[in-house]
Amino acid sequence: MDIQRLHTIANRLVEPKKGILAADESNNTCNKRFEAFGVPQTEEMRRTFRELLLTTPDIEHFVSGVILYDETIRQSTKKGVLFTKLLEKKGILIGIKVDEGLIPMPGSPEEHITQGLNGLPGRLMEYKSMGASFAKWRAAFKISATTPSDEAIRENAKILARYAKACQDESIVPIIEPEVLLDGPHSIEKSQMVTAKVLKIIFEELPKYFVNLEGIILKTSMIISGSEASIRADSKTVAKFTVSTLVANVPRQVPGVVFLSGGQTPDEATNNLREIAKLEPLPWQLAFSYSRALQNDALRTWATNMAEPRLAQIAFLERLENNSLADQAR
Repeated sequence: MDIQRLHTIANRLVEPKKGILAADESNNTCNKRFEAFGVPQTEEMRRTFRELLLTTPDIEHFVSGVILYDETIRQSTKKGVLFTKLLEKKGILIGIKVDEGLIPMPGSPEEHITQGLNGLPGRLMEYKSMGASFAKWRAAFKISATTPSDEAIRENAKILARYAKACQDESIVPIIEPEVLLDGPHSIEKSQMVTAKVLKIIFEELPKYFVNLEGIILKTSMIISGSEASIRADSKTVAKFTVSTLVANVPRQVPGVVFLSGGQTPDEATNNLREIAKLEPLPWQLAFSYSRALQNDALRTWATNMAEPRLAQIAFLERLENNSLADQAR
């Protein structure tokens, strides 16, 4: 474990004015998004869209790192340049999704744990040889009358800790992503209660596995009313609840907290980020790490103008710049 390398990479990932592009959708997830816009669901179309995003001029001004999927980290541009080499040339850090998705939790099948620990050290070594300097692992928690249970939170926290330690043993920075899902009619208060418990238990487990907190990044949900709530909190309230929850539960040693968009519209994710940034300075650097909220404008534009990919790149760059400004409370 190279602790200095871990600290350096973690701090680069949350460099001011920049965010992390989550381009790590599984093939199934990517295909579903393509289907919604009438785009053919093939490997070549996935490669073409990813090339469009990664070759957009000037993204390095707004993007510190890109999280890739196993398919993507092996792909190249039409001219044969590996995506990893393209990103390295732009000075953008390469990340990789290493979890293998959700499976029902034994004894509580309505809840889920994340799989992928088997063979993880070997996969990390391979991804490192391909240029990856950070990784990501997602756990998901659904809010209902009976979930998430303390048992599900604790089990996922232990898995996240084992993943994080495996990453750090290879001098790869782990992004720890506990996503409290937006789905449901719950209030913002309920979202806060669940998120606080999830964060508390995760940061209880990480030291038990000797995870260096100065060499991780937390990727977390904002505290938001459920998507089906009768009354949904505004951006100022989201910011207040989010910041108070993080301050109470995230240790100061953590270099950065990045937000997932989690089903918010692109505008919601940008506006909420702006209000949160107005409450800085905080003990850690804040940034964004969106997938759909960064890509949707570009995908919509590309789907109807494939002969002019530059139009989609303009839409993508505009969304990146808007979030960079929001991260500066502008």
